[in-house]
Amino acid sequence: MILPATPAAKRSYVRGMFSAIAPRYDLLNRLLSFSIDRGWRRRTVNRLGWEAKPDGTYLDLCTGTMDLAAELARRAGFRGRVVGADFALPMLVRGKRKAARTSPVAADCLELPFPTASFDGALVGFGVRNFADLDAGLREAARVLKPGARLVILEFSTPRFAPLRAAFWFYFAQVLPVIGRVVSKHRDGYTYLPESVRDFPGPAVLAQRIAAAGFSQLGMEPLTGGICAIHYGTR
Repeated sequence: MILPATPAAKRSYVRGMFSAIAPRYDLLNRLLSFSIDRGWRRRTVNRLGWEAKPDGTYLDLCTGTMDLAAELARRAGFRGRVVGADFALPMLVRGKRKAARTSPVAADCLELPFPTASFDGALVGFGVRNFADLDAGLREAARVLKPGARLVILEFSTPRFAPLRAAFWFYFAQVLPVIGRVVSKHRDGYTYLPESVRDFPGPAVLAQRIAAAGFSQLGMEPLTGGICAIHYGTR
């Protein structure tokens, strides 16, 4: 498929696509990742540092069906609140009862309806790749975080080891879209996924853009041979 050419077109496409695949989204996440995605989310929450403020308020951007928000909210000792923000309402409907201490909010990541310095930390799971404007989305995340708060991003990457990279792209570009199309009944949602990963900046460039948005103390943790990576920085 041809990726949307403008920010407005991308915003419209992403909202419509995720709204359409919402009924099968969780099933496909487990099926297509062989349930490895659960471990990725656990590792992401581990990087947040929520233990320093267990009664704080945290943000899960592009929350989808709120898996990442629920992972944080269910942690032993967590006494705070997790706000899950997304502009695809059917996704929020699917996730709103996954865990106590979570609150779904319909919101665009580029125009968050929250005051400056509202949150003690933020998560984004497989969402920054879908920002209509990556730099604007990162700046908006920085705006709503308190000084010293951490942003943790989980996103697909490309393995550096050549044989794994070849296997990854064969599965991602040839197998995954077929399964996704059959199960989700959406014509191109799971073709968009590998194409958007190909088009997304690599880890070094993404780190530069996170820094340019106002974050410091950056770090990166590759997962599963580099299929995914956790990026983090402090406001």
